[in-house]
Amino acid sequence: MATATTTPATAAPASPQRPTGAPTGSLWGAVLASETTKLRTVRSTVWTLFVTAILTVGIGSLITLARVSRWNDLSIHEKLTFDPTSFSLRGVFLAQLAIGVLGVLIVSSEYTSGMIRTTFAAVPQRRVVLYSKAIVFAVVAYIATAIACLAAFLVSQAIFAGTLLPTGAHVGQSLTSPGALRSVLLAAFYLTVVGIMGLSLGSLMRRTAGAIATLFGIVFVLPLLTTALPSPWDTNVGKYLPSGAGVATFTTKPGGIGAAHMSDVLHPGAGFLVLVGYAAFALLVAGFVLTRRDT
Repeated sequence: MATATTTPATAAPASPQRPTGAPTGSLWGAVLASETTKLRTVRSTVWTLFVTAILTVGIGSLITLARVSRWNDLSIHEKLTFDPTSFSLRGVFLAQLAIGVLGVLIVSSEYTSGMIRTTFAAVPQRRVVLYSKAIVFAVVAYIATAIACLAAFLVSQAIFAGTLLPTGAHVGQSLTSPGALRSVLLAAFYLTVVGIMGLSLGSLMRRTAGAIATLFGIVFVLPLLTTALPSPWDTNVGKYLPSGAGVATFTTKPGGIGAAHMSDVLHPGAGFLVLVGYAAFALLVAGFVLTRRDT
């Protein structure tokens, strides 16, 4: 009698799951941890933040010393409209280039070394990588620049000790003075936004020199070009540039930055919103372009 033989059924091969591309919490956590490690292990991070702090404190102190040395030569109007808070933070104008360079290097250095290919191979969600870099950079940059701005403020106000206004009041301010703490915190925020713009330019241009040159043009050259515009276009345009909005955030008196009227500068709250808009726009454009071209 013939016996029927049965062959065991083979299981159908499991179809590979297609990636959805939607980042999960664990993915964000892993990428954030990776970018944190990259940032703190790169030597340029420490040196660039150190230069930023030196420029913020050093330049602010030197300018304060120069103003104190010729205080008696100022007119009564200049003394009464003098803004010691924003004056102590003028080192920010030069420090913004240093923090901007760091933002550029965070992205452009990976393109230069070719490590960006490894990064995107491990994390195909490119926007997650870019925005994780921005988050880690923003936290580190803000903490470092806030400390530097606070030190610049305290040192400069100590230099102003003994200098008197025509009213008999002391020129020096404290953190409890109106607008002082806000100025210190938002000056650091402005530096962080400049760094975010540098990071975005580094992602868009992929070349360190080109990105730094473009950032230099935005924060230094554009404000100079607006001064050539006829009035009132010079002030109406200039106050909405990143530098103009940044100045507005840490100014407590219009005379502190050479402005004759309050209408020449934005309200600090408006300046803050303009800076947020610049940072968000730069990151959105960088993220959009990043996902639509090859590595």
